[in-house]
Amino acid sequence: MGRYPRRLPSAVVWPRHDHRRGTIPTRTDDARGDGNPPARKKLSDATRAFFNPMVKGLVRAGVTPNAITVFGFMLAIITAVLAGFQLWIPAAIVGIVGGFSDMFDGSVARMSGKATTFGAFLDSNLDRLGEALVLGGIGIAMARDGRIWALAMVFLAIAGSFLVSYTRARAEGLGIDSNKGGLFSRTERLIIIGFALLLGGWGITIEVLMTILAVGTLVTFAQRLSYVHSVLRDADGSPGDK
Repeated sequence: MGRYPRRLPSAVVWPRHDHRRGTIPTRTDDARGDGNPPARKKLSDATRAFFNPMVKGLVRAGVTPNAITVFGFMLAIITAVLAGFQLWIPAAIVGIVGGFSDMFDGSVARMSGKATTFGAFLDSNLDRLGEALVLGGIGIAMARDGRIWALAMVFLAIAGSFLVSYTRARAEGLGIDSNKGGLFSRTERLIIIGFALLLGGWGITIEVLMTILAVGTLVTFAQRLSYVHSVLRDADGSPGDK
């Protein structure tokens, strides 16, 4: 999270002009109105401030951001296995630790000055894969119990999670670097997955939480898709749909 260096090498900076579409206007999260809400930002800042002493300790110990990223991914694998065997409480504990490590790698990268383009790329990809593995573990548990609705919602949640990330990446490829908002960011998804693991043995809790997660991710995908459509429509100079 937040591991991109301040400036990318010129070879990998996305072009701001598309000869087919004209210049794509730069718009910030605040300008478009669906970026990070103030409450979400305040919570993120408060959490970082709380764990700042631990981050400083990791930096002093010489722990690298990439090592934390890989460690978090290994915890995601363990969480997925525990969830698959319906060991819900141990899975929740390991998953929560893994979630915190996801925050630490970005903070360590910024504080140590070791933020790199590859580190950000590795972090993003392992985050996506780790999230899918944990959801897959929950899905396996649901399949073993014959809970078809929960299994279907897990599949939709995985698809929605990847679509949320893909729309942002694809938009950046078109020169739109502000397609980051929406209902469910990664933070919200991790919170819901954490509760699903913690309360997995209670009735239809997983059915309810996986439904919320699936709907939330797909709504976020639709929000980002709509935003990109509006930006590209403006760049094309046509009020109608293309």
